[in-house]
Parts: sequence; C-alpha cells; structure tokens
Amino acid sequence: MQIHYGLDNFEAKRPVVTIGTFDGVHLGHREVIAELKRIAHNTGGESVVFTFYPHPRMVVTPNEDTIRLLTTQEEKCILLEELLLDHLVIYPFTREFASLSYAEFVKNILVDQMHICKLVTGYDHKFGHDRQGDFQALRILGELHGFEVEQLDPLLVENVAVSSTKIRQALETGDIQKSSHYLGYPYLLKGKVVEGRRLGREIGFPTANILPDDQHKLIPTDGVYAVVVNVGGIQYKGMLNVGTRPTVNTNVDHRSIEVHILGFSGNIYDSDISVSFVERIRNEVKFGSLEQLKEQLVLDKIRTLTIFANLI
Repeated sequence: MQIHYGLDNFEAKRPVVTIGTFDGVHLGHREVIAELKRIAHNTGGESVVFTFYPHPRMVVTPNEDTIRLLTTQEEKCILLEELLLDHLVIYPFTREFASLSYAEFVKNILVDQMHICKLVTGYDHKFGHDRQGDFQALRILGELHGFEVEQLDPLLVENVAVSSTKIRQALETGDIQKSSHYLGYPYLLKGKVVEGRRLGREIGFPTANILPDDQHKLIPTDGVYAVVVNVGGIQYKGMLNVGTRPTVNTNVDHRSIEVHILGFSGNIYDSDISVSFVERIRNEVKFGSLEQLKEQLVLDKIRTLTIFANLI
C-alpha cells in the first residue's frame, strides 16, 4: 500500500476512490473497502482510500473537548494496510479545505488532481462544507465530470447498522463484546508506562500505569477488564483498571489506567505497551481498606484466568 500525505506525488491507474475518516476501520468500513477492491479489480483500476488528518472536528471546532477516537493515525494506517489497498491518501485538513463546497472538492481534488474513475460511498456518506454532498448530488457531478458513483448498503450485524458512533457508545458503557463484534477485532490501547504510586506493589499486585499515545484516544468506561498485554513483542494476560483509584485517591478528576500483568516481573518504566480489551469484569468500587481491595483483586485474578481459559 502506498501512503500519500497529500496529492503532490499521487498517481494511480483508473483510481476507484472511497472517502471518509474511517475511525476504527470497523466491519462496516471493511465491507466498503472489500467492494472498493472488487470494483477496482474488475475495472482494471487501483483502490484508493481518501482520509484526513487531523480529524475534521479538531479543525472546525478546535475548542471542543469531546473528541474521542477509536484509532490513532498510526493504528488506522496499520489496519488499512492489512486490507491490501493500493493507495491511502492522508490529506491535510485545514480551515481552507473545510470551506470547500462538495462541488469544489469533487472538481478540484477528485477530478483535476486524482483523475477519479469511480467513487464508492457508504450508505450515509456526506461531505463538503456543511456536509451538503450527498449521493444524489454526487451522481449529478459524476455525470458532469465523467466518473461513476456507487452507493453501498449498510452492513447489518444483528439488524444494526455498524458505525463508529455505535462502537464508541459500546465502549463508553463497558460493552466490550459488542465493540469487538462491530470492530472485528479487540479494542486496542497503546501508550507508555509511567511512574505511579507503587501502591499495587505493596499489596502484591504491581501495576503498570499507562499514558496513552494520543490524548483523543477513547478510554472505555471505568471498571476492571481482562486484557491481553503486549510488552516488548511478548503477550501476557492482564487485569486492567480504568478509573479514579477510589480506595487510595479521593481526587475524582484524576482518571487512571493501570494494568497488572500476570506472570510478569521487571521494570518497564518508559517502555511502550499495548492492551487489547477482552471482557469487562466489574465496576470500579471503593473499598474500606487496602486489605479488602487485595481480597477483591484475588477474585479479579481468578475471574480473569477463567475468562482466558474459556477462550481456548
């Protein structure tokens, strides 16, 4: 897959293009991309995903503090590369670009610079200033500029149209099974191990405190989770807590992410780490003492091992 940061050196044979943010690269996105590749193959063209960086909302509403993404740019590139695309265009999203009408975008970008052959869109896709470019408008422009437009039906899973929004909602309520089902893979969180209070070590459950790579990465709701941990290319089972550490910290505004890695010992401060969410075990609870917390962590460990045993 060729990755293009802009269109200065872009060149493709009869490009078949789809456009979007593709946050999560979930099952719905994968259905669109599979059709994109099929059409490109059948027409003797090349498949092209056109996406943006930074996320459009970060430019259009820069003061908004509610943007939560399923994938970082690096994660998105890796997931798309696995789908064996021909080209990925990551176009700089600026205020000037955001002001383009859908007609200007089609003419200036898709036609004049990319020489598009066919545009493939999802069932609800809209773009351009104020999102006025819908399927009917695109068909008219396609006839005007000499390219075809095909709109795909939504991918239904249990009669529900898969979308990034629904996956975010699932993660924000702790429904890990649903998020994994819609994504087609376990939700992933990457970061760096930073210094913590070391209280876990005092009660026999040392934890690695994780600082996410991207401040906009969505963190699942507070609670305890069974996770797969990757440290230095080696995978371990783990139990992860997301929350405010209510037993030992009354600062309710401080959200922490810390994982106890089963069967691991050693100093990994400053190391890169990733966790894949398998199942939510319980809510975060405030215990009366560290001893009660330790007793619960023993139960959590048993539950975690049971979850992994049942996956085999």
